[in-house]
Amino acid sequence: MGGALLQSSVIHVVFRNCCLTGETMSARFGVCWCGPVAAAVFVLSFLLGRVSPSAQEGHFFRIGAAATSGTFFEIGAVIASAISKPAGSPPCERGGNCGVPGLVAVTQATQGSVENLRMVAAGQIESGIAQSDIVSWAYAGTGIFAAEEPLKNLRAIASLFPESLQLVVRDDSAIHTLRDLRGKHISLGQPASGTVADARVVLAAAGLTEKDITAEYLRPGVAANNVKDGTLDGFFIIGGVPVPAVRDLAAETPVRLIPVDDDVLAKMRESSTSYRRSVIPSGTYPGISLETPSIGFDALWIVSADAPDDLIYAITKALWNEATQRLLDARDPLGKQVRLEGALDGLSIPLHPGAKRFYREAGLPVDQTGVLGKRENPEGGDELRKHE
Repeated sequence: MGGALLQSSVIHVVFRNCCLTGETMSARFGVCWCGPVAAAVFVLSFLLGRVSPSAQEGHFFRIGAAATSGTFFEIGAVIASAISKPAGSPPCERGGNCGVPGLVAVTQATQGSVENLRMVAAGQIESGIAQSDIVSWAYAGTGIFAAEEPLKNLRAIASLFPESLQLVVRDDSAIHTLRDLRGKHISLGQPASGTVADARVVLAAAGLTEKDITAEYLRPGVAANNVKDGTLDGFFIIGGVPVPAVRDLAAETPVRLIPVDDDVLAKMRESSTSYRRSVIPSGTYPGISLETPSIGFDALWIVSADAPDDLIYAITKALWNEATQRLLDARDPLGKQVRLEGALDGLSIPLHPGAKRFYREAGLPVDQTGVLGKRENPEGGDELRKHE
């Protein structure tokens, strides 16, 4: 009762300049709040709702995303809305949410993939979105996780959408290749993000280190503003296209995307075969009329192996219902790339049993020996998932 009352009292408030790691969003209520008081309210809400989902009682389920100006947060907010169905909501067939009865999902801004995986593994958050290569490293205890114990309790709900590395510079910049970054002022991404991890790999493959540039570690929105006012030469961001921060920057300031050449990709693949070619289509961003060859990944939705099977089954079922697809379609073009037929693409860890049960019922090949994901040609071009 208390949990439902508290859920219904949430007000639409947005504080854009608050600490990202304390910022939370529920797309169901259009909520984004932060600070000590909000944190206390959220913790109290979560404690009140930490029970099995039912029509009478609430259950909070957090989705760790990344910066609010990135694609993890944008799609995570839609999913949070879609899988929620707070106590007292009208039935789905009468215009109410078609999510999991009693569930209130919220999207929490974080530093990105690395932080999300560590929080999920430690039980500090229920789920998170992360890059496929970072997930693989965490599960195996390799790459940037080599000094840590492997995070073997990570499980996948779904592959959500393809991603590409993007290096953004002003159109009048002298930077035309990765090697032109030497001596330039560049943001590599937030400290615990997948972007900064792979930006370092890209630099190394191009024969550079962080010492060869003046490095910053900024949120995408801040980096975009600094490029706009000329105090930053460029920034890396990995995300599905279009990334909101890049889209908004390109709408106001002429920019270019720097291509990743074949020799750089080949060098990257010496350290990991997970890196594959992707192509950012022409017209993705205002004023950019050429396609840009880049590096491709997949955005995976991750939970703990300890999450209840029935809950994850219900969440997976809600993720792929028709009502959710309509909400995602409204986020064209990125939302239209989130499709059931791509749910196994690029999976680098085992599926959660609850998710696996749903996919088995849906006829996906989850029981084939060794099948984690369907992506089979990492050296070839990566096409965006088709949509109508």
